[in-house]
Amino acid sequence: MTDENTKSRGNTSTMWGGRFNVGPDAVMEAINASIGFDQRLYAQDIQGSKAHAAMLTACHIISAEDEAQIQQGLDTILAEIETGDFAFSTALEDIHMNVESRLAELIGDAAGRLHTARSRNDQVATDLKLWVRDSIDGLDSEFRRLQAAMIDMAEQHAATIMPGFTHMQAAQPVTFGHHLLAYVEMLGRDRGRLADCRARANQSPLGAAALAGTSFAIDRNMTATAMGFDGPATNSMDAVSDRDFVLELLSASAIAGIHLSRLAEEIVIWASAQFGFIRLSDGFSTGSSIMPQKRNPDAAELVRGKVGRIVGSLNTMLVVMKALPMTYGKDMQEDKEPVFDAVDTLGLCLAAMRGMIEGMEANEEKMQDAVSSGFITATDLADWLVRTLDLPFRNAHHVTGELVKLAEGRGLGLEDLSLKDMQSVEEAITEDVFSVLGVENSVASRTSFGGTSPENVKAAAIAARKRFL
Repeated sequence: MTDENTKSRGNTSTMWGGRFNVGPDAVMEAINASIGFDQRLYAQDIQGSKAHAAMLTACHIISAEDEAQIQQGLDTILAEIETGDFAFSTALEDIHMNVESRLAELIGDAAGRLHTARSRNDQVATDLKLWVRDSIDGLDSEFRRLQAAMIDMAEQHAATIMPGFTHMQAAQPVTFGHHLLAYVEMLGRDRGRLADCRARANQSPLGAAALAGTSFAIDRNMTATAMGFDGPATNSMDAVSDRDFVLELLSASAIAGIHLSRLAEEIVIWASAQFGFIRLSDGFSTGSSIMPQKRNPDAAELVRGKVGRIVGSLNTMLVVMKALPMTYGKDMQEDKEPVFDAVDTLGLCLAAMRGMIEGMEANEEKMQDAVSSGFITATDLADWLVRTLDLPFRNAHHVTGELVKLAEGRGLGLEDLSLKDMQSVEEAITEDVFSVLGVENSVASRTSFGGTSPENVKAAAIAARKRFL
């Protein structure tokens, strides 16, 4: 998709054919064409063309009569595409020439004036920036809806106690609501990265032409404003060769995908019979063709798997761009399929995750059973030794380890040891120690900022709703 490779609609002569004796080979046509995927840019292409035509008229480069015909013709083409009545031609290579050729059929010679003072190099960069900007806005809405579902669930389970894990070993008791809010924070950072990408991408390449600008007295600020950009890109060479905005979008999408994959993995674990912490709705579960008892968390597994496609798209674009000299190279035609696929995949994963969260049921009894094993209040015991007996933490850690070993050897929980048992390890321990060994007391005590106490979780959910929704 570049300004040097174009066929006119409906015949075999190329618009660049004056330089050549014969037309391109069929294989060349096949590898060169991008209309099979870049037709998705039709709305952005027409938006940019309408802004460009208006500017050319304002700058007295084309007549008002020509502009009126161009604008009317572009509106007609937009309607034809949206109703499915537009015939895309592979021979015309890309969306730009398909639109321009149809415009010529509709309005005649006036259509040829539209390409004055621009190139397909700045045109495609503009189209793609507009598409990326629109896509970020759409993704942000999906992120917001998922956060809302998770905040709702977190509020419902602000006091539901479950094990918190490190190394996939029960570590300390937390609340289910606190666990969910951790992902709300991750998603918030994902939204922030996308917003940063949008801000940096919001400079218009239009008017940079092929690479060097144009000798026509155009007004690039006018077209930038018309399309909602903050202003025109400063350097014409950078304007047509920049694909940082694509890399940023893919990078932010990959990070977001990894967050979703982590949550998906936990859903798979939680939904297993061995854990049984949650039950997914019928709408987001599947069965087995041979095992009637199965209830599979396929939606979560598919989210986990599809994230590989997003990461792959990022890798593809990093490799495409890694050694390109200034300015435009046809390699850059390969930027669209990865970004289209990544955005589509991420949007689908966000919607699927929201569906799972909205229909998820927490098994509070199973979660409560799970915190009854694994000496999950050991840290609370160590903290009590420091706070009450003024032991150095390393000494308290050692004493607690001895008590865990004693309880484990007897098949007991820490809370089941007698005071005498505890005093056999540290004689200064008093009856008050039992006040910190229950999981409810442990969770309630975690009142530091960002901690898991139910009151903290309730307040954090309210704050998250204000920040993110």
